Amino acid sequence: MIRKLFAVAAMAAACMVHAQDYPTKPIRIIIPSTPGGGTDYIGRLMGNKLHELNGWDIVPENKPGAGTALGLAEAARAPAEGYDLVIGQSDNVTLIPLLMKVAYDPVKDLAPVALVATTPMVLLVSDKSPYKALPEVIAAAKKSPGTIAYGTSGTGGGVHIAMEMLQHEAGFKMQHVPYKGSSPALADLMGGHLQFAGSSISSAATLIQSGKVRALAVTSPKRNPALPNVPTVAELGYPNFNVVTFYGVLAPAKTPAAVLSRLNTDFNKLLARKDVKDALASQGLETNPMSRDAFADLIQADIAKARKTIESAGISVQ
Repeated sequence: MIRKLFAVAAMAAACMVHAQDYPTKPIRIIIPSTPGGGTDYIGRLMGNKLHELNGWDIVPENKPGAGTALGLAEAARAPAEGYDLVIGQSDNVTLIPLLMKVAYDPVKDLAPVALVATTPMVLLVSDKSPYKALPEVIAAAKKSPGTIAYGTSGTGGGVHIAMEMLQHEAGFKMQHVPYKGSSPALADLMGGHLQFAGSSISSAATLIQSGKVRALAVTSPKRNPALPNVPTVAELGYPNFNVVTFYGVLAPAKTPAAVLSRLNTDFNKLLARKDVKDALASQGLETNPMSRDAFADLIQADIAKARKTIESAGISVQ
């Protein structure tokens, strides 16, 4: 027993030393997407601000592929020393592992570090659309089920799941047209090949501001500060509707707890700063700093909610 106590104490002391000395080399932030878009913006912003805060060498590295799952798989395999972090979000932490075989378990292989931001999806029509409000689209879809086509960034993605939830909640049916990313979906919406689309706010913000697309609703329970004049789905007659995407920092599962706690503290310090909050808000991203345990609970709840929707809607990825 005494030997075991000494061993535990020695391990704890080693972790403390590790945390005090950390970091002794550059920290890589894996961004599991191509440059541009919400995930890339968040990864580079938080890397730059962490460098400003501590003077640490931060190296952002884009690792796109497998619907953003490739970057998380690489992080899961990386040495658990605190020098490899990854930006995870609802698609690759919650949805993709439920829909296809991936080389990581988001709960067992990755450790939550910090929740960075949440954001709703925005529901859109083109500027030439006859629909001026979401209830008009829903009424038309109820009148002619399956005749209105809506585009998303891909089957099983956050927008697809949100649309399945809305169709179930409001009792209508549309035709899903999945694309390889939000940009081609939005291009077809503007070109008149789609009547309706969903997107992240960051991907659609410029088009909304230019008037090329019309925002009809956001999927969060409260209005988003980036689109203060756009109502929520809840306001439009569906009070229980609430679908948001989260973005956060993850690390390999066995990274020392003291290092993870240090990183959580530092990221939360950044998220409390006005410059960081304003930079995120400009992309429709809202901050809600929380502990590592609370972030883990959020992930578990998100997985349970998505599993229910996927099973009830019969969503699959071929």
